[in-house]
Amino acid sequence: MTDAATQTPGPVRDPEPGTGPLPLFEQTVRPEWIDYNGHMSEAFYVLVFGHATDEMMNAVGLGPAYRERSGCSLYTVEAHVRYLDEVAEGTPLTVRTRVLGVDGKKLRFAHEMSAEDRTVATSELFALHVGAAGSTPFPPEVRDRLAGLVEEPPAWAGRAIAPVPAPA
Repeated sequence: MTDAATQTPGPVRDPEPGTGPLPLFEQTVRPEWIDYNGHMSEAFYVLVFGHATDEMMNAVGLGPAYRERSGCSLYTVEAHVRYLDEVAEGTPLTVRTRVLGVDGKKLRFAHEMSAEDRTVATSELFALHVGAAGSTPFPPEVRDRLAGLVEEPPAWAGRAIAPVPAPA
């Protein structure tokens, strides 16, 4: 496990993309992530999900060396986060990432954050593969790797925020 807040940059190289499922991302809740209610602040759920996205990118061939060489990356254009349970300082977190769909330059994926065998948050994201000139198709080897990872969406994916009526 690496901690981006304390990690020293090394040479830019990517791990060899694997052929198995995406790796789990693990992180422990840090003291500075605790809010005025005594639990992990909502911004840090998103930070942990962001680190899990980085791990997914590394696993499919979109890591630092790819970004440096190609000038391309993922750009999140939509995200839906559900905060399901409180998390205390020192709690070990595990994030499972699922690829839900890939087409051309588009990627839909989801993260499920667990603590002590309970789901504490989910995040569903829609991202574009982008370069200096705007959005661009994934390289064939990355597209094929992502396509091979596509899973059925979990029951919670695809939801919208429930409407709240305006006062009469």
